[in-house]
Amino acid sequence: MMKKRKLGIIGGSGLYKMEGFKKSKWKKIKTPWGSPSDEFLSAKFENEEIFFLPRHSRGHKINPTNINFRANIDAMKQLGVTDIISVSAVGSLKEKLDPGKFVIVDQFIDRTFSRIKTFFDQEIVAHVSLAKPTSPGLMKCCEAALKKLNINHQVGGTYIVMEGPQFSTLSESNLYRSWNADVIGMTNMPEAKLAREAEIRYSTVAMVTDYDCWHPDHDEVDVSMVIQTLMKNAANAQNMIKEIIKTFKDYSVEKDPANKCLDVAIITDPNLRTKKTVKKLKNIAGRVLNKKKS
Repeated sequence: MMKKRKLGIIGGSGLYKMEGFKKSKWKKIKTPWGSPSDEFLSAKFENEEIFFLPRHSRGHKINPTNINFRANIDAMKQLGVTDIISVSAVGSLKEKLDPGKFVIVDQFIDRTFSRIKTFFDQEIVAHVSLAKPTSPGLMKCCEAALKKLNINHQVGGTYIVMEGPQFSTLSESNLYRSWNADVIGMTNMPEAKLAREAEIRYSTVAMVTDYDCWHPDHDEVDVSMVIQTLMKNAANAQNMIKEIIKTFKDYSVEKDPANKCLDVAIITDPNLRTKKTVKKLKNIAGRVLNKKKS
């Protein structure tokens, strides 16, 4: 029997709060991994409870490298979240993906190098599959919402995740284009990896703000350019999220790659697990680690 579904929203640059929701209240959540980016907004829309987290904190105080991704995902798990929609600002690596367009991402290339990327870094080792890093059911839900709202979008695309916080060099931008990547950003890794380890279904909607620095007919990216496009996209993002909240349970996730993925991921001998480590992982992997030894 499938667990009752609950939606979490992670807002990227430009999306720090949610408008038009009832019974809104900010909640502080403690985790074994430290503090999340901010408090979580608990709110209701169409009688559906959701949880919202501003990834960079309200006021944008945390740079991409310093986001506590493990705490963010652990807190989502504590709140009972089963499905995450990540909304992220990105640069475009293709002519057809002009600023203002939304991309429903289905693949990632992780180029980050200064972040902890797993919950299983002490005593217990796990190898989850990331061949399909996003949820097909959630992707279809996002697509339907964007179609209904007549928002210009592309279904499918590869997101290059760079370390930042600096933007790309021209050589880097051209290298990523040669890899046939679609968009570039700084935040969806290790977020997507950790969501998979937590067995939370995950989907990214990337909002294009600029052409990075490769396009000869456009200025190289700067913060003012990004903010200007984000302000235009904000209303579309809010409306998209409301549509997703209304319909996400209508989309089948029975065969989602995140479902019970830890059943075939943990390789460490159960007899070598200490109580301390099992306790630390209880929110993420308690379903598997607390099974009786045969």
